[in-house]
Amino acid sequence: MTEDTIKRRAKGLDRAFDILDFLKEIGQPLRPNDIASGIGSPKSTVYELVASLLERRILEAVGKDGHVYLGRQLYFLGQAHLRHFDLTREADHALQEIVSQTHETAQMCLLNGRKYTVALMREGERHFRISSDIGENAPIPWTASGRLLLGHLSDPQIIDLIDDDDFILPDGQRLPLETFLAQIRQATLDGFFSFDSVADTFTHCFAAPVRDAQGISIATLCIVAPRADALKNYNDYRRVLIDSANNLARRINE
Repeated sequence: MTEDTIKRRAKGLDRAFDILDFLKEIGQPLRPNDIASGIGSPKSTVYELVASLLERRILEAVGKDGHVYLGRQLYFLGQAHLRHFDLTREADHALQEIVSQTHETAQMCLLNGRKYTVALMREGERHFRISSDIGENAPIPWTASGRLLLGHLSDPQIIDLIDDDDFILPDGQRLPLETFLAQIRQATLDGFFSFDSVADTFTHCFAAPVRDAQGISIATLCIVAPRADALKNYNDYRRVLIDSANNLARRINE
């Protein structure tokens, strides 16, 4: 295989992942033309890749108008991943324990490239629902977890990672870079961070790191609670969350 062939196939693989990522972000079936426009790729390339992905059941045809969406083969691949990914399996047990002790919504959160995402969630035992869409990307500076997941990076690496527009909060104000970097360093020392959610006006978010054997935060465990309850039970929630994150880290690093 020539070097040009290798590069061409690698570029095609990148485009295929662009297609999958775009469909996940949009969250609905699309025609190949619309996908090509969305990812900025030639239509001929997208049509060729879509045909290949359909053949392998990575994509599935939806309806009779040429729409495609994520296929069931991805589900089976995900299940195979979960069977061999100790963090996910063990984290689910940790989230159940957090909910049983606090009655609040518990989450496991990760970095997803240049964004933050909720990977697992257990809803709290409340009459009203506090939840997030699993797998939906969010700007890292909007999150409590973001202050912990970046602690192993240098300031220049953090600046390079985060899109400049992601420092603009939902209320339109810009989070100063110096404030964000200082919060990261302090949260890394504390092994904990919490704040009133910037995405809504009624919840408070707690986050604690799950560190690997090298001390790098590979995930966070989080509690999302109504602000009044978070204030009333702050010390208890903080203790439960940190203990759960540390116990999870010990289990996966054994």
